[in-house]
Amino acid sequence: MNAARAISGAVFAILLALCGTLPVAPARAQQAAPPSAAAEARQILVMLRLAPSHVRPNSSYGGDYGDSMSRAARRRTALRIAHREGLELVDGWPMPLVGVDCFVMRVPASMSVETVIARISKDSAVMWSQPMQVYQTQSGGMARGGDPLFAAQPAALAWRLDDLHRVATGRGVTIAIIDSKIETGHPDLAGQFVATEDFVTNGSPSSEQHGTGIAGVIAARAGNGMGIVGVAPGARLMALRACWQTGAAAAGPTLCDTLSLAKALHFAIDHKAQVINLSLSGPPDPLLARLVDIALARKTVVVAAYDPDLARGGFPALENGVIAVGDESLQSLPALVYGAPGRDIPTTQPGGKWYLVNGSSYSAAHVSGLVALLRERHRAAPPASLAASRPHGGTIDACASLLGPFDRCDCSCTIARDLGRSARR
Repeated sequence: MNAARAISGAVFAILLALCGTLPVAPARAQQAAPPSAAAEARQILVMLRLAPSHVRPNSSYGGDYGDSMSRAARRRTALRIAHREGLELVDGWPMPLVGVDCFVMRVPASMSVETVIARISKDSAVMWSQPMQVYQTQSGGMARGGDPLFAAQPAALAWRLDDLHRVATGRGVTIAIIDSKIETGHPDLAGQFVATEDFVTNGSPSSEQHGTGIAGVIAARAGNGMGIVGVAPGARLMALRACWQTGAAAAGPTLCDTLSLAKALHFAIDHKAQVINLSLSGPPDPLLARLVDIALARKTVVVAAYDPDLARGGFPALENGVIAVGDESLQSLPALVYGAPGRDIPTTQPGGKWYLVNGSSYSAAHVSGLVALLRERHRAAPPASLAASRPHGGTIDACASLLGPFDRCDCSCTIARDLGRSARR
């Protein structure tokens, strides 16, 4: 099986040269464009308090979000605030886990967003108000020469995936991928999903590259005779679209905003995801921070991409309790940041294809898959379960993470010994 997944350097070079001659299908244009970053910059979020009876801090919320009279009253309050301040009420979304109804309002170009937020926050009906932040996935785009024949996954050798899958595949673990739209019918992904939701305004019917690639790294099917194998092929996925691809092909970044991410996080928590993958980064955000804290309090593992260009790696990587992951090929990773494969990663792409991709987004996806293996094997996977080249960070040792320290024995023989003990029980 190892030989089947490994491609010699000579063969790989030949395939890489040949793939330049292969036709590539033209990128499908998005049929409904989500809001632009400039438009998002003029929007604010206004949090109106829910009545105490609607708050369920330690359980799923059963039923609708309050009776129609109370919802109508909160909407009237939102309309009153918008009218008083000269704003446009754009949207609203209940978030009982946080105890608020979240309303989106657009600030005219003639007004200061910061001044409007400060004024609205003094209203007795408002818990808080904040800007609509914009987030970006941490992908370097597709590497040239990607091809469905490239089965040489860095983790296949570095992480000994064949050996690890003898012990665990992520079975019984649900991973929420909060990202752009995933091609759930891709031949290497079909059957891996327990939920598919779209939280982006003006959602596109087309699958998108980043989310589809993240899903493949985490849980591409094993043993189907095509493509790649995910780190946790036995796990089940939630495809939660909160981000959107901009530009044709990989020409533009994949973006998300506060509200779309909050909706997806709320869904993932409420539907008991055990791992949440956030291969993105951006500014700190009070609403998203509260939702992440609720997820962590419920023993959900949150994995995020580290951005070296943002202070402390950006949000959510900077949040206490979140597993921050960067491309192990980066020149240096700070303490508390783990390194995982992030260069020349073959993975699934829209149109039933596979390409090579780069970036810390895919490093985080590797770790989300590894956490699923840990949760299957140990029933829990706190961050301390990850073994790395230094305490609390550094390049991850996947075998040691799953099996514990080796005693005069490498990964393969430790697994064989472990399986032998299990068979004798």
